[in-house]
Amino acid sequence: MTDSSSKPVNVLCIKWGKKYGPQYVNTLHSMVSRHLQRPFRFVCLTDDTAGIAAHIETKPIPLVGFDEFDQRKPWTFGHGWLKLTSFANPLYDLAGPTLFLDLDIVIVDRLDPFFDQPGEFLVIREWDKTDGTGNTSCYRYTIGAHADALDYLKQGYPQVTQQVRNEQEFITGYLAKQGKLGYWPDAWCRSFKRHCIPTALMSWFQEATIPPGARLIAFHGKPNPPDAIAGMSGKWYRHIKPCSWVAEHWR
Repeated sequence: MTDSSSKPVNVLCIKWGKKYGPQYVNTLHSMVSRHLQRPFRFVCLTDDTAGIAAHIETKPIPLVGFDEFDQRKPWTFGHGWLKLTSFANPLYDLAGPTLFLDLDIVIVDRLDPFFDQPGEFLVIREWDKTDGTGNTSCYRYTIGAHADALDYLKQGYPQVTQQVRNEQEFITGYLAKQGKLGYWPDAWCRSFKRHCIPTALMSWFQEATIPPGARLIAFHGKPNPPDAIAGMSGKWYRHIKPCSWVAEHWR
């Protein structure tokens, strides 16, 4: 029997627009290289390769056979909708188990368990919702396995987009109805804002910490990792001290 840890896997990210510069792609690749022991192929889907390190494989954000996406209508650039292009079939020459990672994360421990965890589609359980919505900062799937979600979106547009706030509500709701949705162990994926920053006055005296068992810290909204390193929260009502462990890991 072949050891599954020796089989190559994919790590996928997507970059569009100007919100995140090429440093985020380069840093994500570096973090994955340090924290994933099995052989992997790292691919960035992007509309702009400028500044992305030459050794990183890039592909254009794919066409999916849905005009609203393929013509890049304005709504597709907001609320993560372009992530759905990761479900295209075919997706260039990619195949097999794939871990999708957002650019604004910090990896703090091994990623191999994300490939060992059983399930068809695994995602973070959204921290501030109780309806089962997933947070797509980190999800694992098999290339081509969920292309029907794109067909459903195409056939039901615009009604299906009006029933949800964003891409993650759409995809997790769709896959949950099929019985294909699963979640990572809660401890693995934590929110910097919700789980790392000390509460209230303590944030003025204590640095943010890595929660026990965490493998990945999501920096959704503000601050971003460079802000946390500098001690800038991005919000007037939130204080953070310069975070040394973010500087240690986000490189």
